[in-house]
Amino acid sequence: MFSVRVEAEFAAAHFLSHYHGKCERLHGHNYRVRLWARGETLDEGGMLADFGVLKGALRDVTAQLDHSNLNDNPVFNNDPSAERIAHFIFKALEVALSSLQVDPALLWAVEVFETPTNMARYERG
Repeated sequence: MFSVRVEAEFAAAHFLSHYHGKCERLHGHNYRVRLWARGETLDEGGMLADFGVLKGALRDVTAQLDHSNLNDNPVFNNDPSAERIAHFIFKALEVALSSLQVDPALLWAVEVFETPTNMARYERG
């Protein structure tokens, strides 16, 4: 099995409505996002997927969130946790990759880091 990873970053604000503590107040993060692709077959050039294409798709998706208040996005149901952000990015990447003629089944996981030591991951089940 082959796997590849690309990363992107975005900055955004949020608060967690159903959390009791400092994260219930508006605050921001410089998020780091990792896209993992996985598969058993390489193309004729010996690649699982083009890094540039993957990184471009990831940047396009994270640009939708960059410099925003994530609570304004109804998909997060006013609780934009790292887990919900990872799921949102994963689903948006499936659509983006498909439109770029990249098999969306290659998308294996999305990791969202709120800090260098705190991360949530959504992966294909």
